[in-house]
This record gives sequence, C-alpha cells and structure tokens, in this order.
Amino acid sequence: MVSKIDVTTLADLLRRAAKAEILPRFRRLGSDDVRAKTEATDLLTEADLEAERMIKAEVATLWPEALFIGEESVAADPALLGKLKDASLSIIVDPVDGTFNFASGIPAFGVMASVVANGECIAGIIYDPMGDDWVIAEKGAGAWLKRPDGSSERLSVAKPVALDQMVGMASTGFLAPGKRAEVLANLAKVRFICNYRCAAHEHRAFAGGHVHYLMYNKLMPWDHLGGTLACVEAGGYAARFDGSAYLPQHVDGGLLIAPDKESWELLRREVFTV
Repeated sequence: MVSKIDVTTLADLLRRAAKAEILPRFRRLGSDDVRAKTEATDLLTEADLEAERMIKAEVATLWPEALFIGEESVAADPALLGKLKDASLSIIVDPVDGTFNFASGIPAFGVMASVVANGECIAGIIYDPMGDDWVIAEKGAGAWLKRPDGSSERLSVAKPVALDQMVGMASTGFLAPGKRAEVLANLAKVRFICNYRCAAHEHRAFAGGHVHYLMYNKLMPWDHLGGTLACVEAGGYAARFDGSAYLPQHVDGGLLIAPDKESWELLRREVFTV
C-alpha cells in the first residue's frame, strides 16, 4: 500500500507536542513528575506521558486507520506491541527519547516517529526540540535535515576509515555480562566510543556523517526504526548481528550500523563479537 500519511504533517505534530508538553517541563520537573519504570535509569516523566497523549489524540483524528504504538502506550498495554507485525499501517512514537537526559537537565533528547506499512518502515522522523529541526527520511528519497523555515540539506554518512580511526556509539548495557566485558575490551581497537543515552541524537550523528558506527542490543521499534531508516537512506549499511535485515517486529538480535558493508563486517568480526 502507499501510505496516506503526510510526513511533513506528522513532523509538525511532533514539534507542536514538544513545544506544548516537553520544553515547558525541561529543568522544571518536580519530584512527583519523575518516576522509575524497570530500573533507576529507566525513567518516566510527565513530559513523556503528556506529549504522547497529545500526539496519539491528533494521530487518531488525522489518520484513524493507523495503528498507534507509543512507548508509554505499550508500557501500559504490552499486548499492543504484538499487533505491529500484522498491521497494514502503523505510526510508532517515542515522545521523549533520552528521558534520563531530559530528567537530568541535559539538553540531549528528541521526539521520534516512524511509519510502518505492511511490515516495512517507510518513513522516520527525529525532532530535536533544542535545535528546533528534524532529520526526516522516506524510503527511497534520502535522509534530510529540515528546518521550520523550509530550508533543508541532504545527509550523507561518513566515509569508511580504518578500524583504529573509527569513532562511534555502542550501547553495551543490555549485553550479557560476559559478552559485555568482551566487547568493551574489543572497543580498544577503535579510536573512540561514547554513548549519548539517546538513540535520537546517535542516529542523527551517524546519518549526518559525524560517526562511523552505532551498536544496540535491545531493539524497541520506537528507539531504532526511523533512525535506522535515516542512516540507510543517508548511505549507511544496517543489519542485525546475524546479518539479517532489521524489521519492525524485532526486539532482539542486535543492530549494527556502519558506513558500508565492508566496515560492518570488520566491526562485527573484530569488535562486536556477540
């Protein structure tokens, strides 16, 4: 099917939700506005809840035929995630990606959305409330940095470099303890490793050509679908650890993104030996 969803309209909705429900709460959260979900570093704030509530309500009006999957909606109803595989059209939203940063007063968080049609991610949006711009990708149309004034620029991934010159991000916290130690030791082979605790900004950095790799083990669709599409549309190569394609229904199996297949294979062989 051809999606009836206008990506520009969806992008504007994310921006309006950020301005109405997220930015007014930044560095103004009270003690009752933040709580832990699964662990002390997995946080939920009133901004997450209210932004998702606003986006969900407007999506229901604009595109009533679409299945809405939000991070907080799934937290309240885990069975919702299982409907993604069979839905003909879905909109997946992370209202505040980088909630730990947001709750800590660190200005590295984003609002993310992806559009899935018949089991394939066809559009991704990453809005940066602090920079007030979007990375937007549609399948086959490239990845673009777009601004509210209408200006835009096409994004392109970094050129491949030798392993010892690679810089990038790796989220090792969800690896099994033994494998985590092994991967952390292997990362001594690259030039630089960091973790923003915010997939939105990590995907933006890769699609913009600033880093050479991204690695994740836990895959939730609101964290990585749209961002991975942006990375691929910017010229990158992405696959799960076993070399298979990353699909909307995948929540495990790992994800490695690199500038090209050769760099991917090198990183997989030398560093991410999971």
